[in-house]
Amino acid sequence: MRDYKSFEKILLDSLDLKRPPVAIAFLETPAPGVQKFEGSEPSSCSYWRLAAEGKTFYTVPSDHYNCAVGSHTHNIPLPAERQQELSDTIEFMTGIGYIRMEEVGKIPQLKFQPRVINYAPLGDTPVAPDVVICSGTPGKLMLAYEAAIRAGIAAATPTLGRPTCMAIPAAMASGTVASTGCIGNRVYTTLADDELYLALPGRDLLQFIHALEAIVAANAELQQYHAARRKALATE
Repeated sequence: MRDYKSFEKILLDSLDLKRPPVAIAFLETPAPGVQKFEGSEPSSCSYWRLAAEGKTFYTVPSDHYNCAVGSHTHNIPLPAERQQELSDTIEFMTGIGYIRMEEVGKIPQLKFQPRVINYAPLGDTPVAPDVVICSGTPGKLMLAYEAAIRAGIAAATPTLGRPTCMAIPAAMASGTVASTGCIGNRVYTTLADDELYLALPGRDLLQFIHALEAIVAANAELQQYHAARRKALATE
């Protein structure tokens, strides 16, 4: 198994992250020794917050029923008695002008129905992650996205917005994606106003780490280069 603890440290140090990257893995059965989540959360992205706080656990489909949109992006069918919640949520969001109906069909969705979803800080993940979620400031996530481009693993897609959870299926299908987040996610995860997300496919993590180290070093040199040019050429 790869040294995810070292990977986590590199990401924390290189990107000045305030919280550890979150490793998300879709499994057929729970990983040995990992406890099931007990309790209730209002959204699928709420589990990102718990993992970023240091908790390792797994969820099952029913743990995601409270978020109709998150259930949709995770391809988790709602039970018959709750199926109306997705259309009610969409009707509410379109009614207040938050989203247009034609956008709904373009929201990425997992291509399979998950049985078990494992969440952990990257350094503690007991299994190889399918997606790694980083949250940080734009200036630092710029480095991360440049690293994804250098590694050839950046998705050919614009920055994602609402809903934030669609970054998971988008990253798994297309490569590294940036997300501005959404108001629901920011409420449920306490993501700060000056922070964004990067969703990285776990399969590309090693390539990404190597590219990130090169990009961080290159940007340090470029910062000095541009500072010297500004001092020499700017008249004001």
